[in-house]
Amino acid sequence: MGFGSYDESEQQNQEIDADDESEGVSVHESDHEGEVTFETDASTDDLVDQLSEIKDDDE
Repeated sequence: MGFGSYDESEQQNQEIDADDESEGVSVHESDHEGEVTFETDASTDDLVDQLSEIKDDDE
């Protein structure tokens, strides 16, 4: 077998056991309804300047 080769017999007859009682992930387990608010004394310009500084520091 060379690079990228595989044994085709390993790829055949692969069955997935997917019964209804299998454990799964509930994507709605932590859903929340509500509203988030916050107050700040900073202006939009101040916040944009802070964001620019953060982006400059990452580079």
